[in-house]
Amino acid sequence: MTLLTDYQSYADAQQHFSPEKLWDLFDGNRDSFNIAHECVDRHATSGRDALIVAHADGTDEIISYAELSAESSRFAHFLKEQGVNRGDRVAIMLDPSKAFYVAMFGVIKHGAIAVPMFTLFGPDGIALRVNDCKPVMLLTHAHKAQDVSGVSQSVNVQIYDAEFERSLSGFSDTYPVQSHSNELAVFQYTSGTTRELPEAVKHSHRALVTLMVAALYGTGLRPGDRFFCPSSPAWGHGLWHGTLAPLAMGLTVGAYSGRFNPVRLIEALSQHSFTNMSAAATHYRMIKNSGVASNYQYSFEKLSFTGEPIDDDTADFIKRVFGLEVCSMYGTTEIGVVLVSYPGAPDFAVKRGSLGKPIPGGKVEVHDAKGNECAVGDTGEMMVWRRSEWVRTKDLGRVDEEGYFYHGGRADDVIISAGWTMSAVEIENVMLMHPDVLEAAAIGVPDSLRGQVVKAFIVSGRPESAEFTAEIQDLVKRKLSQHEYPRHVAIVSELPKTPAGKVHRKVLREREAQALAAAQS
Repeated sequence: MTLLTDYQSYADAQQHFSPEKLWDLFDGNRDSFNIAHECVDRHATSGRDALIVAHADGTDEIISYAELSAESSRFAHFLKEQGVNRGDRVAIMLDPSKAFYVAMFGVIKHGAIAVPMFTLFGPDGIALRVNDCKPVMLLTHAHKAQDVSGVSQSVNVQIYDAEFERSLSGFSDTYPVQSHSNELAVFQYTSGTTRELPEAVKHSHRALVTLMVAALYGTGLRPGDRFFCPSSPAWGHGLWHGTLAPLAMGLTVGAYSGRFNPVRLIEALSQHSFTNMSAAATHYRMIKNSGVASNYQYSFEKLSFTGEPIDDDTADFIKRVFGLEVCSMYGTTEIGVVLVSYPGAPDFAVKRGSLGKPIPGGKVEVHDAKGNECAVGDTGEMMVWRRSEWVRTKDLGRVDEEGYFYHGGRADDVIISAGWTMSAVEIENVMLMHPDVLEAAAIGVPDSLRGQVVKAFIVSGRPESAEFTAEIQDLVKRKLSQHEYPRHVAIVSELPKTPAGKVHRKVLREREAQALAAAQS
């Protein structure tokens, strides 16, 4: 039988893809399907390494499929002994490590629901999520014990340390897996601040089947790849695209744990000969800014990114150092991946700056405020056709004459000044062309004359000065237009980011609003 993984070209993707053929990639079916079996147990006798965790301290943790299968089974037996029932939520607040993957797959094997939680959340962020999903157990590190001390008394807080790991050795290393494809398996919280509760997206076991569209055509996964994703598995990109999809194919998967250091990532990518990587745009910029990437040898065949557009300077760096055009993958936690650049497809021309084209069988359009499809080149909101209706992405975009889509920023990142509509993303991309600009963000701030004007926040090793500000303003004037330049420029030590690595413009807007309110009072 010919599988979808046997095809590589864009033409074959359009001709041979069907949702039904996705099921051929798995053991299970619509009546009986379990993510832990598909990602771990069925590969246990392959002899391959499942995970290579590159820790920030320079150590590597290598976990085989056989080891992960056995230890996650022991963990499932532990849950059963503790009285955890099928459908109960189990929160997992652990850094990427053997402990995290053992716990997550053990929970899913048992038929409970895994709830990955970001380890850098403080007490308020933890309490919001615990009170929302009401887990019966929360697993975490000893150093986080104080932060979870205030959670509901109904939660069994389990410290996952060496002693706890030894206690699991008395359980059987096999576990009978039984679940329906429509049963819930994972609750995934979208990134958000600690002051407001982000939405929990509830995924069933069969979500893994749908995910393979993004795996095949967004990250270009194929048997034999050695795949790395530095995003945290507490978030959608790191868990679904970076962990579950490649493990379902039986690949060796790389993960990063601890405070991010681009040099440490570079070392792991080179040492372990990874051939395929999907990362946030910020990761690629940090690799570029490290200044040492060209000192290493790489084995890359496919590269992709998500989260926000990549500026031209970083794209040039990737092409020069890795020898590849980096491929965009666009989607949201709620709607999934809908636009891709088909990494590895020899007949797909990657257009620098574009989001690519729709996934096979997908339908995406750009609509104006009245709900009509925009003309080629006009900016509107990108819409996705789902279940016989158009679904909003809340992102602006445009499409060119060849059917490639381009990102215009979030709908709330549009800056309107004196009647002119400007894109924060476009302004940021131009500012990043300046050799002394390491990171950049742009927002609209109130102005009595124009309504709003652009304020830029710049991370740079160069100190703030009138000359530096003028250089940035002149660059934007030359590249975009005379009215789109930032009238205010602030040099900052760092930019606020979401846990997924995106620049958090909302936080910048909130800070400016608070500063303005304080000044007025």
